[in-house]
Amino acid sequence: MENKGISHEEVLQSLRQFKKLDMTHKSGKILGSMCTCPHPVGVEAYKMFLESNLGDPGLFKGTQKMEDEVITMLGELLGKRDVSGHIITGGTEANIMAMRAARNSAQHKRHIDEPEIIVPKSAHFSFKKAADMLCLNLHEAELDDDYRMKMDSVRELITENTVAVVGVAGTTELGKIDPIAELSELCLERDIYLHVDAAFGGFSIPFLKEAGHDFPEFDFGLEGVCSITIDPHKMGLAPIPTGGILFREKKYLEAMSVKTPYLTKDRQATIVGTRTGASTAATWALMKYMGREGYTHVAERCMEVTSILAQGIEESDFKLVTQPQLNVVAFTSDEMSPDEISSKLKDKGWAVSIASYPRAVRIIVMPHVKEEHVETFLKDLNELE
Repeated sequence: MENKGISHEEVLQSLRQFKKLDMTHKSGKILGSMCTCPHPVGVEAYKMFLESNLGDPGLFKGTQKMEDEVITMLGELLGKRDVSGHIITGGTEANIMAMRAARNSAQHKRHIDEPEIIVPKSAHFSFKKAADMLCLNLHEAELDDDYRMKMDSVRELITENTVAVVGVAGTTELGKIDPIAELSELCLERDIYLHVDAAFGGFSIPFLKEAGHDFPEFDFGLEGVCSITIDPHKMGLAPIPTGGILFREKKYLEAMSVKTPYLTKDRQATIVGTRTGASTAATWALMKYMGREGYTHVAERCMEVTSILAQGIEESDFKLVTQPQLNVVAFTSDEMSPDEISSKLKDKGWAVSIASYPRAVRIIVMPHVKEEHVETFLKDLNELE
């Protein structure tokens, strides 16, 4: 840091140079991310509440009221109006909070020396962070032929130390939905906490179901579901970072709350202390502005473009790993490895990602990916040598 500051214009000039190095979602070239262009209405709301801190909510009562309303709206979307929760940074924080609530709730019932959690092999890497931070033994359940959590494997892994089972509604790598209804029955029978990671699928599956698409149950309509992760900064079109964690009952938040003697609220359950209210404002604004019809249109359009991409890949020399269940497409080649394909596509300006199980090129058809982008991508893909 220099002793004397530079001018406002010099700062802006430097920022523009940094910005030029970034890719943009608007270009349609970012194909491996579950984030997208934030909607202008959300951006406007976000900027209005930049100074609000929900870590000290008594100072920002309007923002706190919005968070309460957002949690109610998200609960309604996910099968139960009267839920508890918070708008936080994203799926990672939400999943860590859920595992903390599960561990603490189980410890309140009986002492467990070595608590364990069971997740599918397809689970997001945030559960490995949670296991490390919370001293949990993590066990991975096998997947079936369609890359969904295998129930027999879950049953074999359950022990008296199991404090949580995790199912995923929209897996990060393939967009698959685990058998949450069966998990719910099993967890109710064994008195085990069930968490659903719907960070990706939470803002699309309910709307696609309303539009007539066939999807399995995954939300609070299933009695065994204790908590759900949902990310507004994915298919909800909110600015980054905006995540959500919902709990069936307030007792799960209380199980991990700590005293905050010098703030305007006496207890706090979130991992982050200082917590922006801008994300809450953006989510509130977007849910009010978009409504169910708006989000249904976005979700259906993404699935339409996904079908075009999947069909184009099937008609080429590349092979789909599985038929898309959500707006995620993964494919392989007999001639090139996924890393080779990714590298060659990068040379053409495309940013795809690599799925690890199975190893494949992975594309997320987010709202910023239009039909014309897919057509250009397929042309470039078929010209790879």
